[in-house]
Amino acid sequence: MVPKECKRLAEVDFPIAVVSKHAAREKSIRHGHPSTLHLWWARRPLAACRAMLLGLLLPDPCDEHCPDEFKIRARKALAPLPQALEPDDDGLRRSLLRFIGDFANWDLASNQAYLEAGRELVKAAHPDDTPLVVDPFAGGGSIPLEALRLGCEAFASDLNPVACLILKVMLEDIPRRGPELAEELRRVGKEIKDKAEKELAEFYPKDPDRATPIAYLWARTVKCESPNCGAEIPLMRSFWLCKKKNRKRALRHKVVRPASGTPHVEFDIFEPKADKEVHGGTVTRAKATCLCCGTVLPPERVRAQLSEQRGGADVIFDTKGNHIGGARMLAVVTLHPGIQGRHYRLPTEPDYEAVWIAQKRLKAILDEWEGGGKKGLCPVPDEPTPAGGGLGAGRAFSVQKYGMMKFGDLFTARQKIMLACLLRLVSVSRSESIMELLTMVLGKLADKATSMCGWKPTAEYMGGHTFSRPALPIVWDWCEAQPFGGASGGWEEELTWVLKVVESLSATGIQHGQVQQSDACESPLPEASAAVFFTDPPYYDAIPYSDLSNFFLAWSKRSLPGHRLLRDPYDPSNPLAPIAREAVQDETKEFNGQPKDRMFFESRMANAFREGCRIIGEDGVGSIVFAHKTTEGWEALLSGMIRGGWVITGSWPIATESGSRLRAMESAALATSVHLVCRPRPDDAPVGDWADVLQELPNRVGNWMERLQGEGIRGADLVFACIGPALEIFSRYSKVVDPQEREIPLGGDPEATEPHKRGFLAYVWETVGRIALEQVLGTAEATARNGMAGVLEEDARLTALFLWTLQATNGNGEGKSEKAKGESEEIDDDDQAGPKGKAKGFSLVFDVVRRFAQPLGIELPKWEGRIIETNKGVIRLLPISERSKQLFGEDGARAVAFQLESEPKADPQILLFPEARQEVPKTLGRGGKRSRSMARAAELTTDLEATTLDRIHAAMLLQAGGMTNALRALLKAEQERGTDFLRLANALSALYPKGSEEKRLLDAMLLAMPR
Repeated sequence: MVPKECKRLAEVDFPIAVVSKHAAREKSIRHGHPSTLHLWWARRPLAACRAMLLGLLLPDPCDEHCPDEFKIRARKALAPLPQALEPDDDGLRRSLLRFIGDFANWDLASNQAYLEAGRELVKAAHPDDTPLVVDPFAGGGSIPLEALRLGCEAFASDLNPVACLILKVMLEDIPRRGPELAEELRRVGKEIKDKAEKELAEFYPKDPDRATPIAYLWARTVKCESPNCGAEIPLMRSFWLCKKKNRKRALRHKVVRPASGTPHVEFDIFEPKADKEVHGGTVTRAKATCLCCGTVLPPERVRAQLSEQRGGADVIFDTKGNHIGGARMLAVVTLHPGIQGRHYRLPTEPDYEAVWIAQKRLKAILDEWEGGGKKGLCPVPDEPTPAGGGLGAGRAFSVQKYGMMKFGDLFTARQKIMLACLLRLVSVSRSESIMELLTMVLGKLADKATSMCGWKPTAEYMGGHTFSRPALPIVWDWCEAQPFGGASGGWEEELTWVLKVVESLSATGIQHGQVQQSDACESPLPEASAAVFFTDPPYYDAIPYSDLSNFFLAWSKRSLPGHRLLRDPYDPSNPLAPIAREAVQDETKEFNGQPKDRMFFESRMANAFREGCRIIGEDGVGSIVFAHKTTEGWEALLSGMIRGGWVITGSWPIATESGSRLRAMESAALATSVHLVCRPRPDDAPVGDWADVLQELPNRVGNWMERLQGEGIRGADLVFACIGPALEIFSRYSKVVDPQEREIPLGGDPEATEPHKRGFLAYVWETVGRIALEQVLGTAEATARNGMAGVLEEDARLTALFLWTLQATNGNGEGKSEKAKGESEEIDDDDQAGPKGKAKGFSLVFDVVRRFAQPLGIELPKWEGRIIETNKGVIRLLPISERSKQLFGEDGARAVAFQLESEPKADPQILLFPEARQEVPKTLGRGGKRSRSMARAAELTTDLEATTLDRIHAAMLLQAGGMTNALRALLKAEQERGTDFLRLANALSALYPKGSEEKRLLDAMLLAMPR
C-alpha cells in the first residue's frame, strides 16, 4: 500500500482543463455509453471519475515518502504509450498527470494499451493488496465502474432499489458473462419483439395504402364553460407538425357551428408559407383558450376537468365505440414503403377503433385480476404518484393536481396493453441476468410510452421522454409511439441501446464488483477494509430520487417478482422505494416522527461520512463530489463532512456540464463539480487559533483563484471551488477557537459581527469577494466601506461582483440568453405549458449576492428597484433598457439629449432622475400608508446624486437611441470630470457576457470616447 505519509497525486496536482474537456464532451456520447443502460439522475461523467480515481490511488513521485519501487514500475507502465518520459521525479509526475488527462478521453476508455497502463500503475502503487473502492451513494454506478476498469475491487451500495438493480446489471451481470450475455439478449429480445408484434397487431393497424403509422399525436381536452359555447378545447402548445427549414407542415383549425348543438373544431393539415400562418396554441400557464368563442378557462377549472378524467390521457367512447370526449387524436405520423421521410395524415375511424378495442381488452384484464382475488400485483401499476408540496417533491411534481393519482394514470389504455404484453413476455423464466437486462429495456421503453412525451416538430421525432428532467409535470399534447415501427420510442431501439452497453463494457475485460442495498449510514463493511472512499452524495433538496424512481420500480417489480433488491429492507409493508431514510431535505416527509429538514440532512451526511472514516484504512483517502449552487447546500454538506471526521486536503473543480443544457442557457448554473479530496482527521488533531486561520486564508484563496483562472474556471464555479482550499485550513483542526476560547463554527449568521456567531464560511465569501473586486476594479474598491474618497460607489461594486460571479467556465453558456430564471422557481405544469414571460437581465440566488455584498459594505435594500430586483429568492440585475424611465424621466432620453446638445456645459449629473427630484406628494394612500412608489421616491430624494454607473447606463441608452451628439457631450463632460467613468466602463466591458446587448452598447460607447 501507499505509505500514509505519502501524498497522493490528487492532493498536489491535477490536469483540470484536460479532464474537464473530456468530461463535458462525454455528455454528447451516446452509443455504448453506460449512461444509456437505464435512466438514472445526476450521473457523474466517467472521465472525471476515472481521472480522480487515478489521482487518489497513485502517490506523488516528488513526495519524499514515495516508494522507489513505484517510480520504477510507473516508468515501465508508461513506456509503451505515445508520450515522452522524463528521467527525474518531477518529470514522472508530469507524465502521470498527462496520462491521467489522456486516459479521461472516452475514445481511450477501452483502449488496451491505456487499460493495461492504468491497471499496472494501480498495482505498482498497491503491490500487496488490490485496493477496494467504496461508494455508498453509488446511484448510476460511474465511480465503481471506473474502479473496476482500473483493476480495483469495488463495493457499490445504495438505498434505492432501482439504483441497485442498475448497479447489479452493470457491475456484476455484464462483467461475469460478457459477450455471451450480449448474444443471448439479442436473441431473446428479437423473440419477444416478434411475439409481441403479432399479439398487438390489432391495436396498431397499418394503413390501407400499406403505410406504417409510427406515432400518434394527441391532446388532452376540456370543455369550454362559457354559457353560450360548451365546445371541446384541445390543449395544444403548438399547431406545428414539422418545422424543418425546407419542409413545413402544421394543423389548421376551422370552427363548425351546427344549427343545433355545440360548436366544434375540425382540423386539416397544410403547408404554411410563413410562421405567422400557424396558430400559437390554446394553452399557456394552465389557462386554456376556446378556439370557438375565445373564452379563457382558468387553471383551476382546467385542473378540475382533467381530474375528472384522471389526467385526460384516455379517449371517452359511448357504448357503440364513438368518440365523445377525453383525449383527441390530432394527427398520425406514417412511413410509406419506398418513399423517403415522414408523412402526416388526420386520424380516421380505424385509428379510434383500435384505441376502443384496447380499452375493452384492458378492462377484461383488470376484471380477470379482480375476479381472481387480486392475487399478485395489479397488471398495471397502481402505486401512487408523488404528491406535490414541500421543498423536494413540490418543485418536481404536479400530476396529482390533474387527477393522475396512480402511475398507471400516466399511460393511455393502448400503452398499458402494450407494456402489459411485453411484461408478460419478459417475465418468462430465464437466467436472472437476462431477465434483469430485459427489465432495463422495459424500463427504458416505459419512460417513452406515457402521455408525458412530446413531439419535436424541428426534428420529426419524439422529443425527449417522461423524465427529460428530474420532474413529473403535466404535458398537454403528446406523442404516442408505435412500439414496433422502428422509430424512436420502440422496443427495437431500446433493446439496441442496452445491447451496445453490454458489448462496450464486455470489451474492457473488467472483473465483477459487489453490489448491496444498504443505508450509507450503516455500512456492512468491516473497519479499515477500504483503500478509497469516493462518492457523489445527494444534493440537499435538489433531486427527490425515491419519488422519481418509483415509476421504474413499479414496472421492475412486475417483471422481476420477489427480486432481492427491489424492496424496502427497512419496511416490508412499503410497496415503494425506501423514502424515510433517504438523505434529502423534504419537509413534507418525516423520519422517526421528525420532519426531514436541513438538520436531518446534515445529520445523515455526518453519519454517512463517519461510516466512511470507519471503513477506510488509516492510509486511505477519500473524495466527495459536490455541485450544489446554493450556499445552504454547501454548508450542509461541509458541516456533515467535518462532523463526520474528515480533513480536506485537496479541491479540484471539473467541468461536467454542457453549456447547451437548459439551466446553463437560462441561469447561472454551475458548469463544474467540485471534487473534495479528504482524509480521516487524526484523533490527536490540534486546536486551531482563529487568528492564524484568518491570516492564512487570503493567501491560500488568492493563490488558488489564480491557479483556477489559469485553467479556465470562472464565476460561480470559481467561487465554490475556493471553498475547498479554505476548508483545508479549517478542517485540519479538531476545532478552531478565538482568544476567549469560543469555538468558531463552520456556518452561522453572515450578518453577525462576532466570528463565533458569524461562522468561518462568511469570511471565505468575504475573502473571495474582495479578491474578485481587486481584480476587476482595484484594491481601493475591495477594501471600501463607508464611502472612501475616490472609490467607485456601491452600485458599481455590486454590479461588478454580480457580473464576475456570472462569468461562465470555459465559455459554457456564455451570452446564450439574458432571460433570468429564478433558481427557486417551481417546476410545474407551467414549464410545459409554454414559456412564461421571463424578465430580461441576469440573475443570481439571493443568498449568494448577500454573502458577497454584506461584508463589503454594500447595502442591497438601498439598490432595490434602482439596479436590482429581488423575487422568490433570486436577485435580478436590471438591464439598462428598464432604467430608461428611471434615469431620464417620463420625457425620456430625447429630452435629456436635447438639453445636453443645447447646453454644452450642462452637468449630466443633474439631468438624471428628474422625476425623483420632484417633491414627494404628501397625500397618503389607503389606510394612511404611503404607496410603494411614493416610498421609493422619498428614498431617492435623499440620495439623488447620479453615480458613475448611472452615468454609464445613461450613455449606453443614448448610444442605443442613436443620439450621437448628446452622447459626445456626455462623454466629454465625463472625460473632464476624471477617470472613474472610463475605468468602470472598461471593467464592465470585460465582465458582460459576449453577445449580450449590454456589452455591444458599452463597446460602441467606448469607441465614441474622445481621444
